[in-house]
Amino acid sequence: MQKNVQKMTVNYSPNFNPKKRDKSKIKYLIFHYTGMKNDKSAIKKLTSFNSNVSCHYYITGSGKVIQMIPDLYIAWHAGKSSWGNHISLNKYSIGIEISNPGHEHGYRKFNDRQIHALINISKKIIKKYKINKKNILGHSDIAPLRKKDPGEKFPWKFLYQNKIGIWHNLKSTRIKNLRGNMSDFGLDNFVNFLKRIGYRIEYSNSRQLNRLIQMFQMRFRPELINGKCDLECYEIAKSLKNLK
Repeated sequence: MQKNVQKMTVNYSPNFNPKKRDKSKIKYLIFHYTGMKNDKSAIKKLTSFNSNVSCHYYITGSGKVIQMIPDLYIAWHAGKSSWGNHISLNKYSIGIEISNPGHEHGYRKFNDRQIHALINISKKIIKKYKINKKNILGHSDIAPLRKKDPGEKFPWKFLYQNKIGIWHNLKSTRIKNLRGNMSDFGLDNFVNFLKRIGYRIEYSNSRQLNRLIQMFQMRFRPELINGKCDLECYEIAKSLKNLK
């Protein structure tokens, strides 16, 4: 892992709420990918008056960290979103955008310099605002029917190994034997597990349910994303539901 730490720079965005929030309001850390072809286009969008989007921190393709909104101001990164008892998570979160073309422009792995920078800034934020490990999320967690980022190539397990976020406790020797079909009863339990983890379950048809399962798989079972709840997904969700 690349250890070179670059100094943070500032490039403020005009897209934020002008009223400061109290430090105690910050309860979530949300990761995004930009979904833009390069840094130039992403930074232009995030700092444009007309885009209505922004973030607190931006990590470039080379691992440079740019602050775009001071922490105590509400940035516009989460949109319509929910987790646990909270809706509209912009009010309660800090958003970090990481340069990546995303699924529409040639999605690729995040590089070592980006991830090292992300770990560095995330640990500072987590410590400063006492953010619970369960509240370190991706955009797809808080808006699963709308968003895919940061996607299946985002290294959630590696971040967990660096004390950022959560991961399940299934052993690899068990996983390969757990990809069978689920009963309807098992599916109902799985959905209840997701609610206990924090997902706000809002779907009205099987297509939306499949999408929700896909986003869960992107986060916790990225090697097989098929939108089907099998025993492995069930056991992963079960292992996560009671985390403190």
